[in-house]
Amino acid sequence: MSSSDVSDPLTQILALMRPSASFSKLVTGTGRWAVRPPAHGPFYAALLQGSVLLSIDGERPERLDAGDFVLLPDGAAFAVTSIEPPAPGRDDTPAEVAPGIFHLGPPSAPDTRMLVGYCHFGSADSALLLSLLAGTVIVRGERRLTQLVELLSEEAGAVRPGRDVVLTRLLEVLLLEAFRAQKGPAPAPGLLRGLADPRLAVALRLIHAHPADAWTVALLARQAGLSRSSFFERFRREVGTAPMDYLLSWRMALARDMLLDGGVSVGDAARQVGYSSSSTFSTAFARAIGMSPKAYARAARA
Repeated sequence: MSSSDVSDPLTQILALMRPSASFSKLVTGTGRWAVRPPAHGPFYAALLQGSVLLSIDGERPERLDAGDFVLLPDGAAFAVTSIEPPAPGRDDTPAEVAPGIFHLGPPSAPDTRMLVGYCHFGSADSALLLSLLAGTVIVRGERRLTQLVELLSEEAGAVRPGRDVVLTRLLEVLLLEAFRAQKGPAPAPGLLRGLADPRLAVALRLIHAHPADAWTVALLARQAGLSRSSFFERFRREVGTAPMDYLLSWRMALARDMLLDGGVSVGDAARQVGYSSSSTFSTAFARAIGMSPKAYARAARA
């Protein structure tokens, strides 16, 4: 099988997550301040000027400087503060000083400027799909990401034909660039760590390109050039799940997406994700999702 036959798993997963932009704004700050934004879902920010401290609950604070980009895809609770420590427990409310522009701290010339925004994932499988990716993404000094956030913010504040389509495409590109711009190994097991392993990347791309094929651990191991036991342990260590469990999760994500869109019968969905009969597929689907494919399709339409 040639490399031209395989797909890009990261692009597939991000597209399947159906990202859309909730809102985007410019936030400025002066002096000492602290803010704990409400949980609105996946959060991103690009620092344009100055430095801040990002404190994600349960993690070590991270310093962000001008040119840095951060993405919190799982909607984790967090706080952002000025570099000069504010009073303990302080939580400022940003004041809107102009349409789409909010200020923190004393009303004087800002020493910090950042573009921030939230996005929404429309897929019913967003939690599962996010679990395949890395957690917090921090990218240092990548101007391309800042430019994408600027374009996203500009488009979000405009009223133009095709605005929603442009916002969706810009957000997809932004997320893709953020995940692939990470330097070094991903901090936690997941798809990105798997793709960073040349042997496992072969198997992952084949699973994503041909989910209906009759894959086994032995066959995937052969394609990856590893023994069955080495492949299994390496896959579980780097991706965070067993190969057949990953395949099942990907098949179910594709099936749910087909049923969510409508126009695809249960039998067609079964065949497209590798099941020879509707009954076998329905049993696997109900076990994984908690309801039959027909019930899921009815609920989706409702």
